[in-house]
Amino acid sequence: MHDDEEQSKKLLNRLNRVRGQVDAVSRMVEERSECVQIVMQISAATGALSKVAQLLLIEHVRDTLGDAAQSNATEREALLADLIKLFERYAETK
Repeated sequence: MHDDEEQSKKLLNRLNRVRGQVDAVSRMVEERSECVQIVMQISAATGALSKVAQLLLIEHVRDTLGDAAQSNATEREALLADLIKLFERYAETK
């Protein structure tokens, strides 16, 4: 990840919110809350975590494209192949 302190703070804030949502899910299960409410909270946490992944992927693509611009054709192809693999693996988790 790029060394942008502001971006890191934003990501950490998002992750802290996700942690709070997951803690809320645990409490809801312990309290035997309604299933619909629990599922909705899980959905919110999943969406928030997906947003963190999206922001990290965007940052990685920007960094990789910057590296590719300064590389030869063989290195660019290798960087592109690595990006494609990353997106394939990420898509498998969806």
